[in-house]
Amino acid sequence: MKISEKAKSFIEQEDRYGAHNYHPLEVVLSKGKGAYVWDVDGKRYFDFLSAYSAVNQGHCHPKIVEALTTQAQQLCLTSRAFYNDKLGPYEEFIHNYFGYDKVLPMNSGAEAVETALKLSRRWGYIKKSIPEDKALIIGCEGNFHGRTISIVSLSTDPDSYAMYGPFTPGLVKIPYNNAEALEKVLEERGEHVAAFLVEPIQGEAGVFVPDEGYLKKCYELCKKHNVLFVADEVQTGIARTGKMLCCDHEEIRPDIVILGKAISGGVLPVSAVLADDHIMLTIKPGEHGSTFGGFPLACQVAKAALEVVTDEKLTEKAEYLGKIFRSEMKAFDSPFIELVRGKGLLNAVVIKPSNGKEAWDVCLKMAENGLIAKPTHKHIIRFAPPLVITEEELMEAIGIIKASIKSLEN
Repeated sequence: MKISEKAKSFIEQEDRYGAHNYHPLEVVLSKGKGAYVWDVDGKRYFDFLSAYSAVNQGHCHPKIVEALTTQAQQLCLTSRAFYNDKLGPYEEFIHNYFGYDKVLPMNSGAEAVETALKLSRRWGYIKKSIPEDKALIIGCEGNFHGRTISIVSLSTDPDSYAMYGPFTPGLVKIPYNNAEALEKVLEERGEHVAAFLVEPIQGEAGVFVPDEGYLKKCYELCKKHNVLFVADEVQTGIARTGKMLCCDHEEIRPDIVILGKAISGGVLPVSAVLADDHIMLTIKPGEHGSTFGGFPLACQVAKAALEVVTDEKLTEKAEYLGKIFRSEMKAFDSPFIELVRGKGLLNAVVIKPSNGKEAWDVCLKMAENGLIAKPTHKHIIRFAPPLVITEEELMEAIGIIKASIKSLEN
């Protein structure tokens, strides 16, 4: 892929002055609107990553940006040392929107996951009477819940955990999409288990969609053994999979829901943990917090972002357009395509290396043709456009994907 001198200067600047903890596609972006982004040379691309599903409402949505700029001129940050006139209304809005008694506002998805881990353990000691320092939390192999020490202690990906030990104790790993494995641990050690933490679809693992009924079975096992069912909906939530929460597909109500990314439309780092009183109120004043958690700017932005999801029927749109995407890609005959899977507009194509080319080469070719996406685990490409994309735009983008793959076949 040809890189302009202008773009190259920005890439070299990052390389010289920034940490080398990412390997980006060599596209330098400077503008975004709706389903599109533009690079520093003015070339337009379909964005089929959506900042890992943070930009479900599209880039620079005018309603969300207006909420940001209006509030920014009034009051940005107070800390939680004082009340402010935006947090209470936001919390009531979230209560009505998702149906949980309480929300604990945080900033990043990883912070929200950490909060859920602490909340689960606290509930385990106070409500379940687990002996102190004996609480266990079960997670799944192949997960990606974030980057903190405790979270990578649950990881099975060496890129995430290698040489970061010693790791946090009290965390148990079982295979994903295997309710029997969960049942076995709960039967053997259930009296010490506080929570089961799970992604309804494993996004970073390559949009690994579990078997139908898996989540419901796990939820029922948790109920049987008095264990909290904790859903990490940071990537799958906020309409991405064709339901407001991915767990809605199986009509289950998690004990704790973790939200992030698209809860702010990608405008600010905003996350949230939802739970009912008997769980949330086990944490008392001074026992957990965040300087920026629930700051006025975030409250207004997140409220506007969620209103956009409802007003523009993005949940229904994701369901409808996702079926079109999967149907088109499954019908496309190419030696590169091994498997197409997903829900709503969270989809993946498993690439079978051919002619010495693999997923990275497909992404480079798509970028040349005006569509950006990124491989995960080398052989899988995740396709997750903003939910505001139109059917006409989606069909044009699918044409680019097909043409790009076809051009690499010979």
